[in-house]
Amino acid sequence: MSKARSQNCNLNIWYYLPDEEWNKVSLLYERMPGWIGYTNGNPYWFGQGDDEIFIAASVEPSGLSFQGQMNNSDWNSWINKFKSEATKLLGFEVGEPEDGFV
Repeated sequence: MSKARSQNCNLNIWYYLPDEEWNKVSLLYERMPGWIGYTNGNPYWFGQGDDEIFIAASVEPSGLSFQGQMNNSDWNSWINKFKSEATKLLGFEVGEPEDGFV
């Protein structure tokens, strides 16, 4: 089994999107594997920041930011699923701004 590592990703889901779009994102949160709910307004999957395995998200000026602790394979699978599902729901290609997604 590969070792859990610190992970992060910013997506082009901007804080200024209309509430209607953020409601779609909230519903997606709940459908993603490992969903455990909100703590202090931030969504979490699998565990929280002091657990060995977790994913958390927050809305930042740089976009929707994910932080986590898990092995690379599981992280890549999970974040790619989120990007794919978000693209379908929001009607634009969701990806990382540093990779050219706006």
